[in-house]
Amino acid sequence: MPSLRTDDGVDLHYEDVGEGTPMVFVHEYAGDHRAWEAQLRFFARRYRCIAFAARGYPPSSVPADPAAYSQDRATDDIAEIIEKLGLAPAHVVGLSMGGFATLHLGLRTPHLARSLVAAGVGYGASPDKRAQFWAETDATIARIRAEGMDKMADVYGHGPTRLIFEQKDPRGFAEFIAQLAEHSTEGSALTMQGVQRQRPSLWDLKDGFAKMTLPTLVIAGDEDDPTLEASIYLKRTIPGSALLVMPKCGHTMNLEDPDAFNRAVLDFVTHVDAGTWRMRIPASLSGGIIR
Repeated sequence: MPSLRTDDGVDLHYEDVGEGTPMVFVHEYAGDHRAWEAQLRFFARRYRCIAFAARGYPPSSVPADPAAYSQDRATDDIAEIIEKLGLAPAHVVGLSMGGFATLHLGLRTPHLARSLVAAGVGYGASPDKRAQFWAETDATIARIRAEGMDKMADVYGHGPTRLIFEQKDPRGFAEFIAQLAEHSTEGSALTMQGVQRQRPSLWDLKDGFAKMTLPTLVIAGDEDDPTLEASIYLKRTIPGSALLVMPKCGHTMNLEDPDAFNRAVLDFVTHVDAGTWRMRIPASLSGGIIR
């Protein structure tokens, strides 16, 4: 299995398929590199596609040191994948935890990216939701350590924002739960503690987002309530962004409705590669309907 070693000594497993302009896929907390299979099968016909397992997610290394897990480190891992595989600039597609890291990549090392897709981003990001977010993550970390991921997968996987997935696609949902149950208990707990819980609020990054010129597509599921407000905020703040709200979709829209997700991302990156993705028209921000 191919892997690369990061500068801090962590081995990251990755899948590499296809030829052409690079696309890097960054998974969510409850997923891993396998969660992008429907995207790899679609985009590898046109692009060179890389999906990697984050640190803490076997077959990548599971560092025992809590200091090895942070939002900055998660962002650096994407950067190292791009740099060490010679992919720059790459289209970067991230979901949830991966979407946060994708946005941070755009803020910190924009030269590595051709475009950004941030899907399912926003849980716990609103200033008035921070206390609730910290309480929920602390309780989840405790249960993961006490019960193990093989048991917690069913609990975590049946969260409110994922119920529509099970309703629409029971077979796909069962596969998602089975893969989640295979995750490392220690890696899952450390990732939630160091990456999820400690990440800054998106609202604290407003000045950086307002200056970011990378083409950005924000995608939200209309039944993923914790991300809707943040998605609108990102659309209004990032000058080169657009917002897509996918109907009857929850948190994992790339799994729930892969055809619609793939087509939307393909349309976006095609515009970017053609040079026809443009910045927001300043006059459209007036808030009125008459000039």
